[in-house]
Amino acid sequence: MTYYATFGDLQQELKTYFQDTGKKLQFHEAVDRLAQKGLLRLSQPSDCRNDVMFGQMDTADFNRIVDEISFPVNPSSALRTDVNEDEMIPQVRDVFIIRHPRYTRPFLHKHNYVELDYVAEGSCRLYYEGERRTLGVGEMCVIAPGSHHDVEIADESTVYCIMLRYSTFETGFFSFLRHDDALALFFRTMLQDGDGAGYLIFRTENYDWMRVILQNALGECFKTDVYSNGCCVSWLHLLFGCLLRSYSDAEPHGRRGGSDFTQVLEHIRHAYRTVTLTELAERFHYSKPHLCTLIRQNTGVSFTELIKRIRMNVAVRYLLHTGLSVGEIAETVGYHSADHFSRVFRSAHGVSPQEYRRKYAQETERFVPFEDEPGP
Repeated sequence: MTYYATFGDLQQELKTYFQDTGKKLQFHEAVDRLAQKGLLRLSQPSDCRNDVMFGQMDTADFNRIVDEISFPVNPSSALRTDVNEDEMIPQVRDVFIIRHPRYTRPFLHKHNYVELDYVAEGSCRLYYEGERRTLGVGEMCVIAPGSHHDVEIADESTVYCIMLRYSTFETGFFSFLRHDDALALFFRTMLQDGDGAGYLIFRTENYDWMRVILQNALGECFKTDVYSNGCCVSWLHLLFGCLLRSYSDAEPHGRRGGSDFTQVLEHIRHAYRTVTLTELAERFHYSKPHLCTLIRQNTGVSFTELIKRIRMNVAVRYLLHTGLSVGEIAETVGYHSADHFSRVFRSAHGVSPQEYRRKYAQETERFVPFEDEPGP
């Protein structure tokens, strides 16, 4: 049997217990206490109004709306260390957003979906394996599937938790990451690593725009018309666009090393046409063997393979969206010989550059929603 609780009732139970005992509950313990008090409902109240743009509200007004929203709960269920996306994200949805409960007891767990936590007000504490750090207003943490973590909300802070199905991210959002920069490759590799790749922290400055996006997206999660899921995904497209426009401020953490390595990736992004391993090692004061190890840890591939992938990605865009000859493209992406470029391209794509252009160039002229934007 499905029961429903309001965010307000759940939050009040967590806060009251903490004030009375000085201890914190876990989510499922608070749900059990609500069940014992008869505060769970057997039917879900009406959904959010379709005519409301929640992004127009300030955070305090929106929090009052959220307090009245009901969501499904399962009394007597135990929090497990390995959580499946179908346990957290409704079957009919690609993404589910909640206001993260305050006053909860940390419990390290992992899941197979992508999680994003955004601090709208106050702060929160992120636990990642043996690490602990505080996130402030405007910071967003992107947690890769398979990473042991938890988030603890400070006092009356407002933190939004976005849960995105991995399959949806892979098919619907990867267009943002198919560019010729090494950090995008790092981001893709991190999210694809099934062994807990770590997390990224973005520092945003346009708080008002982030608030508009997230409040509207959360509201769509609790509407029940046939358009709500698509609208929510569209708001998430805007969110990823805002984040990746300022991706140079992204700070990677976890098993793949510290934030200093971002500078190495950034240099590769700008200098991929001519950069050598020797020049890179001297610039960033690494030995070449250690640098090779770091590059493989941070991208999943060798230095040579990384450069090749970046060059091939750029070459494809020139083939499909410009009239440059194969020789001109080869020189543009860093190859001194058109024959060498063609051999590398064939090994990567199974066809020559000319055959690739003939096969796919016409298809790029058709409008396909959510595909890559045109242009090299």
